Amino acid sequence: MKQLLDLKKDFPILNEKVNGKPLVYLDNSATSQKPQEVINSITEYYTKYNSNVHRAVHTLGEKATLKYEEAHEKVANFINASKEEVIFTRNTTESINLLAHSLQISKSDNIVITDMEHHSNLIPWQQICKKTGAELRFIPIDKEGKLNLKQIPIDNNTKVVSVVHISNVLGIINPVKELAKLAHQYGALFIVDAAQSVPHIKVDVKDLDADFMAFSGHKMLAPTGIGVLYGKKRLLQKLPPFLTGGGMISNVTKDASKWADIPNKFEAGTPNVSGAIALGVAVDYLQNIGMDEINKNVKELVSYLMKRLLELNNISIYGPENGDRTALVSFNLLNIHPHDVAEILDKEGIAIRAGHMCAKPLMDILGVNAVCRASPYFYNTKEDIDHLIESLKKVQEVFK
Repeated sequence: MKQLLDLKKDFPILNEKVNGKPLVYLDNSATSQKPQEVINSITEYYTKYNSNVHRAVHTLGEKATLKYEEAHEKVANFINASKEEVIFTRNTTESINLLAHSLQISKSDNIVITDMEHHSNLIPWQQICKKTGAELRFIPIDKEGKLNLKQIPIDNNTKVVSVVHISNVLGIINPVKELAKLAHQYGALFIVDAAQSVPHIKVDVKDLDADFMAFSGHKMLAPTGIGVLYGKKRLLQKLPPFLTGGGMISNVTKDASKWADIPNKFEAGTPNVSGAIALGVAVDYLQNIGMDEINKNVKELVSYLMKRLLELNNISIYGPENGDRTALVSFNLLNIHPHDVAEILDKEGIAIRAGHMCAKPLMDILGVNAVCRASPYFYNTKEDIDHLIESLKKVQEVFK
């Protein structure tokens, strides 16, 4: 088991300096950094056994295929699924688009999402509703930013309920297990956007009873360009493919094609082999630490971050001060644009996110155009947060 103490040494980029200052990376909700083990796995693939998968009978092709299939197995075990229920995509966005285009949505249906969704779990449904005439409905949030569970607009015509697990703006952990139960009572499919949750907490798809779940590798130590769509076997078997072409067929004639078994049916064309293998290595790394340990560490860092931020004057913090939140804190300094805050912090070597966080409807509800977001991960320390707070004080002095 890896120990959380001094894990920074595993991440080469954290030894870098930015503007002459040691890098303090607090933008992990956008993308996490990569440990040397993951980087080495990519180099090894391209220098030792670079080949396409599922097509060759030579040694390189067989090894690449074995490693690629092992990656499916590792991810499946990580979320308590079966190997055939794990589909590799580019990212969460592509996973949800796959569902939006493959599920049979009709004019009489409605789709329920929430007021706090990332654009990845809003725009695909928005566009499908415009195309089909279906209705898009929203679960509202209360003053703390939590879902108002007394106003869930679900009925017998609801085809899909698609909900973010952890908000990328509010850091709130939504009660997806309860929402799944409610969706199933109305015969609706339940989808979880787990982009922020899978990197931070133990996620068990069987316990949640999610019909589908989407997440991205790059937020959990893996490279960009590799994502996951989980789906229950019986549903994936019935679902038509989103993309067609090479690698996803079992037979083709001039007149017709027969699809391959899952998950290959949904993995058309040459996949991101190196990315998938690296995702498997990232999963190994996370499991060697333990997701319970990671969750405990990140929650402690977020609690400490909240405590230190509340010491500042003229600050607004979004989401509940206490309770079910983790991963990140979004805030604004009075009369200082988030982009100005981020730019000055960058001069101190600190990386945070500033902007609308791909959640513009939520920004409208919060009454702001943009926010600052600090998102620690397990390789961050309280000293990193202390440096952030002292630098935020400098920002306020500059704009005093």
